[in-house]
Amino acid sequence: MTALRAVCFDLDGTLFDHRGAARTGVVAFIERLGLRPTDAAVDAWFAAEDEQYERWRSRQISFQEQRRARLRTVLPALGHPVPTSDDGLDALFDEYLQGYRTSWRLFPGTLSLLQDLRSRGFRLGLLTNGSEEQQRDKLARTGLDTAFDAVCISEAIGVQKPDARAFLTVARALDVDPAACLFVGDDVARDIVGARAAGMRALLVDHDVPGSADIRTVVLGAVDAAAMP
Repeated sequence: MTALRAVCFDLDGTLFDHRGAARTGVVAFIERLGLRPTDAAVDAWFAAEDEQYERWRSRQISFQEQRRARLRTVLPALGHPVPTSDDGLDALFDEYLQGYRTSWRLFPGTLSLLQDLRSRGFRLGLLTNGSEEQQRDKLARTGLDTAFDAVCISEAIGVQKPDARAFLTVARALDVDPAACLFVGDDVARDIVGARAAGMRALLVDHDVPGSADIRTVVLGAVDAAAMP
């Protein structure tokens, strides 16, 4: 088997706690609207996020339009009037973003994991679906902006996970053979299946499993196992 030379990561849900930050942000947003942030209201927000983000990912709508579509879906269900103009929708969504951004955080063990992998001589890559501006902002605000040898964001490279070409792009940017790369992600279809289709090894992490080990323990365990003869 080809020796492992690089470890690549997904961002949201793997290194970066998007769901936790989004939940904090949407609760604050709903309260700002003068409404109760019930479980049903929060669930409706995430259902709209998943649906409209997928429409953006499949290039049916723009990134900004998927934000507007989320509000058009959720606000009527909450009994709140929907702004009639794009500017009004954008201004309202910015109120949600304020709470979301202030809650941005990494999962425990992330920074020490990356430092440990680098000290062992591994090349480090990031492959994430999303907008260039927002994903770069996340990296800067969480201290990950200098953590990787290669950062590939779908909007910039023109192809998205699970397309094998996205994984091959980050491997080329790292100057490693895909077979020498371990990809770490939280989504089976987009991360694990996509990475394996490109010839990479893949590791699934799930932060929602009660009592599960932190990402540092899980990834270093996989790296150590890969090094065993």
